[in-house]
Formats: sequence, C-alpha cells, structure tokens
Amino acid sequence: MKVYRDVSQFNVAKPILTVGSFDGVHLGHRKVIDRLNEIAASKKGESVIFTFAPHPRVVLSPQQNDLRLLTTLDEKIELLEQAGVDHLIIFPFTKDFSELSYTDFVRSILVTQLGIDSLVVGYDHKFGKNRKGDFEMLKGLAMAFGFELEKLDVLLSDDVNVSSTKIRHALQEGDIARANKYLGYPFRLNGTVVEGQKLGRKIQFPTANIETSDPHKIIPGYGVYAVNVLVEGETYQGMLNIGTRPTINNNADHRSIEVHIFDFDQDIYQKQLELKFLAKVREEQKFGSIDGLRSQLEQDKLDVRHLLKNL
Repeated sequence: MKVYRDVSQFNVAKPILTVGSFDGVHLGHRKVIDRLNEIAASKKGESVIFTFAPHPRVVLSPQQNDLRLLTTLDEKIELLEQAGVDHLIIFPFTKDFSELSYTDFVRSILVTQLGIDSLVVGYDHKFGKNRKGDFEMLKGLAMAFGFELEKLDVLLSDDVNVSSTKIRHALQEGDIARANKYLGYPFRLNGTVVEGQKLGRKIQFPTANIETSDPHKIIPGYGVYAVNVLVEGETYQGMLNIGTRPTINNNADHRSIEVHIFDFDQDIYQKQLELKFLAKVREEQKFGSIDGLRSQLEQDKLDVRHLLKNL
C-alpha cells in the first residue's frame, strides 16, 4: 500500500475511492473496503482511501479533550494495508479546509486533483462544511463531473449496526467480547513501560506500568483483563488491571494501567509494549488487606490461564 500525505504526489490512472475517518477499521469499514477492492478489480483500477490527520475535532474543538479513538494513525495504516487497500491518502485537516463546501471538495480535490473514476460511500456518509454533503447531493455531483457512485447498506451484527461509536461504548463498559466481535480483531493498546511504585514485586506479582503512546487512544473501562503482550517481537500471556488500585492507593483520581506478564522476568523499563485485549475477567475491587489482594490475584492468574487456553 502506498501512503500519501500530499495529493500532488498522487498519480493513479483509475482511482476507485472512498472517503472517511475509518477509526477502528472495523467490520463495517471492511464491508466498504471489500466492495472498494471488488470494484477496483472489475474495472482494472486501484483502490484508494482518503482520510484525514489530525482528526477534525482536534482542529475544530481544541479546547475539548474528550476525543477517544479506537486506533492511532499508525494502527490505522497497518489495518488498511492488511485489508488490501492499494493507496492511502492522509490529507492534512486544517481550519481553512473545514470551510470548504462539499461541492468544492468533490470538484477541486476528488475530481480535478485525484481524477476519481468511482466513489464508494457508506450508508451514513456525511461530509463537508457542517456535514451538509449527503448521498442525494453526491448523485448530482456524480452526474455533473462524470464519476460513478455506489452507496453501501449498513452492516448488521446480531441486528445491530456496526459503528465506531458502538465499539467505543463497549470498550468503556469493559465489554471486550462485543468490541472485538465488531472490530473483527482484538482491541490493542500500545505504550511505554514506566517506573511504578514496585508494590507488585512485594506480593510476588510484578507488573509493568504502561504509559499510552497517544493521548486520544481510548482506554477500556476499569477492571482486570486477559491479554496477550507483545514484547520485542515475542508474544506472552498476561493479566492487566486498569483502575485506581483501591487496596493500596489512596488517590482515586489516578488511573493506572499495569500488566503482570506470565513466565517473564526481564528488565523492560522504557520499552514499548503492545497489549491485545482478549476478555474481561472481573471488575476492579478493594480488598481488606494485602493478603486478600494477593489471594485474588492468584485466582485471577488461574482464571486467565484457563480462559486463554480455551479461547
């Protein structure tokens, strides 16, 4: 897959294109991408995804800090490449660009600069200033500028339409099974191992404290999770806690992300880890003593090993 951050470098004879954020590259997105690739193959063209960086809300509402994304830009690039996309355009989203009307966007960028042959859009496609661009407007533009247009229906899973918003809600609730089902792959989190209080070592459960790499990446809800941990190319099993560590921590406002990696004894401070969430084991809870916490952690380890063995 070729990646472009400048549309002037794009030169494809027959681009079959779709536009969108594609946060998560979930099963709903994959339906659009699969159809995009089908059309490209049938027309002897090439599939193109047009997306943006930074996220529009970062530019238009910088005072808000509640943006939570399913994928970082690097993760999105990797997932789109795995989906078989030929070309990815990462267009710089600016305040000036946000003022561009939908008609001007289609005419000046998609038609004039990119020379699109066909445009594929999802069922809820909205675009342009104030999101006034919709499918009815697109039909008129397709006729005026001479490109083909196709709209895809919603992808349903258990009679629920798959969307990035629903996946975010599932993750916030700690519903890893539902989130992974809609994503089509295990939700993942990347970060750096930082120094913690080292209390885990004192109770025979040393943990790696994780500082996430992207402030906009969504963090699943509080609780204990079964995870796979990628460390320098090697995959290990582990159990991860997200929360305030109420048994040993009096600061209820401080969220920690810490993982106990099974059968592992290496110094990984300042190393990068990738965590793949496979299941939620239990809610975070406060214990009456350190011994009570240790007993529960021992049970958690047994539960996680059993769960991962049967996944």
